[in-house]
Amino acid sequence: MPTAYLCDFDGTISPRDVGAGLVHAFSPGRGRERDALLARWSAGGMGHRELTIAECALLTLREPEALEFALGHALDPAFRPFVEEIRARGDRVMVVSEGFGFYVRALLARDGLSDLPWAANRIVFEEGGRVRAEFPFHDPACPRCGNCKGRHVRDWRARGYRTVLVGDGMSDRCGARAADRVLARGALLDWCRREGIGTQPFGSFADVAAHERDRVETGSVRP
Repeated sequence: MPTAYLCDFDGTISPRDVGAGLVHAFSPGRGRERDALLARWSAGGMGHRELTIAECALLTLREPEALEFALGHALDPAFRPFVEEIRARGDRVMVVSEGFGFYVRALLARDGLSDLPWAANRIVFEEGGRVRAEFPFHDPACPRCGNCKGRHVRDWRARGYRTVLVGDGMSDRCGARAADRVLARGALLDWCRREGIGTQPFGSFADVAAHERDRVETGSVRP
């Protein structure tokens, strides 16, 4: 059975959270409102889709400056070699993000990965620096997520793939619940341990590649 790796972007492929940084940089003077939204989301009082809509209402942002900000970030240097190794083995990699597609696309392309499939939310730039969010991958069965990673896991499994979720944050929870295997760090690792979800810790995609290589070489998964 081939394997599909569903990889989070912000805080995982990109070690720095581009989306969170964007909200912080372009909502000056709105710190208390940002903090209140994040606290409510962290406590389970709102889903990520609602959080994204609320954060967009705080922003004053134009597309050129948003892209310039995003391109100031770097991807994990081990991510491209990981993708190349996984593909050479006949398996698949997809980026699944609760962030915005404009920076996922731009940063992947800069690293020579423009052909890598991805799914993310969409930001629409309007006059006067106003922005709004759209959710092209929204799952009607999930009331909380903008781009439910659990749905992507189930879609790949239905296509005959074993599924691995690689992530770092609370927006990865639906994916972690659904995946056959989870590699986690940060808040996701802590949450998986509390929930009793088996997970393999990792620090970078060099660790992810080494762990999966070992599983193949020892025969615990079929190549």
